Amino acid sequence: MAAAEIRKPRADATRNREQLLAVATRLFASAETEPSMRAIAAAAGVGIATLYRHFPTREALVDAVYRDQVSRLTTGARELLTQLDPPAALRRWMDLFGEWIATKNGMLGTLLTMIESGEIAHAHTRTELLGAIDDLLQAGRASAQLRTDVPAEDIAAALIGIFTVAGSPEHEAMAARLLDLLMAGLRPCGHPHQG
Repeated sequence: MAAAEIRKPRADATRNREQLLAVATRLFASAETEPSMRAIAAAAGVGIATLYRHFPTREALVDAVYRDQVSRLTTGARELLTQLDPPAALRRWMDLFGEWIATKNGMLGTLLTMIESGEIAHAHTRTELLGAIDDLLQAGRASAQLRTDVPAEDIAAALIGIFTVAGSPEHEAMAARLLDLLMAGLRPCGHPHQG
């Protein structure tokens, strides 16, 4: 047996880790304050020891959730382009971005501390997210469905602005209207709106 095979995590350990990440993501998104590690373990249906075996510190858990969400956003852009036309893919991706912003609410204190200490490379995340937006824009430009004069940085800034003023669940309808308005502004002049 190769060394890599020996160290490969068991299927139940992998499932536990994925379940913990999913539950932590959901709790971080819905919490007004950072949920305790014990609350996360209980919601995932595992013991606290299992949680700490996968994520020995709160920072390790926050880092894993953060990286998982960024990865989902960047790969999500490419996946959406295989399923939808570029404007529809970009609009759906904007919703995913809003979900990512919401996830950060319940881990903001820890996250900010980690960014300040350099434990999370904020600049790298920014580059990855701008790359995802640019992929969507390039596809829309190639099909003449999106304007050619709007950089990814402007869309990122607009999204942050929208989710700053309408990021809470009670403002979901407002966020959707603002995102639709942003999308309307991204269409070339005279281009009809498509579903």
